[in-house]
Amino acid sequence: MTVRRDAGIYGYERALRRAGLEPIAGVDEAGRGACAGPLVAGAVILPPGKAGTVPGLADSKLLTEAARERVYAQVVKRALAWSVVVIDNEECDRLGMHVANLEALRRAVARLGTRPSYVLTDGFPVDGLGVPGLAVWKGDRVAACIAAASVVAKVTRDRLMVDLHDQWPHYDFRTHKGYITADHEAALARHGPCPVHRMRFVNVRRAAGLEPVGAEEVASLGPGPGSTTEEDR
Repeated sequence: MTVRRDAGIYGYERALRRAGLEPIAGVDEAGRGACAGPLVAGAVILPPGKAGTVPGLADSKLLTEAARERVYAQVVKRALAWSVVVIDNEECDRLGMHVANLEALRRAVARLGTRPSYVLTDGFPVDGLGVPGLAVWKGDRVAACIAAASVVAKVTRDRLMVDLHDQWPHYDFRTHKGYITADHEAALARHGPCPVHRMRFVNVRRAAGLEPVGAEEVASLGPGPGSTTEEDR
């Protein structure tokens, strides 16, 4: 199977369908790099043709909040099947972020009401899906079903973080959604961690008095170095 670089965001699905592989699911997560709140995974199967063409669909990180909400509504309206899985911060701590991430993606595919024949994942392969799959570099930018899954995951998680803000307003979760920012670090230093912070992250452990303060320390024991980038959101 060959996908042309200029095939557009629906090119992978068209190529797979020509090879007789459908339905095709895309799966992605949101919240991997956050030091507070849940990890959320979404899985989406879009129908072929015009019915599966989602207006404004793109990687969730490239959309404004309002645009994500509009795309989310179109995805859940048009999808042949979609699912969302939430793994809370305590399970993330127990499993470790990489294992929790894989588990969330597997659960999202397993919960689809329609069993896919093929699964596209963002960035790295995921075993244990029960069907063949392909890891696509920058998949949420080049494969429609992965982009749709990224929107479902991020919109769901952002809504959950706004709800958590109402319970713990000192941390301003509605603004940074649990990611590491200067304001979030200041709130951690002032108030210490709350029950939804991830204790595997060094900055959280430091705020709880469980780690020494040192300039050489990285900000997290999670999936990425130091500060959180847009790729982790």
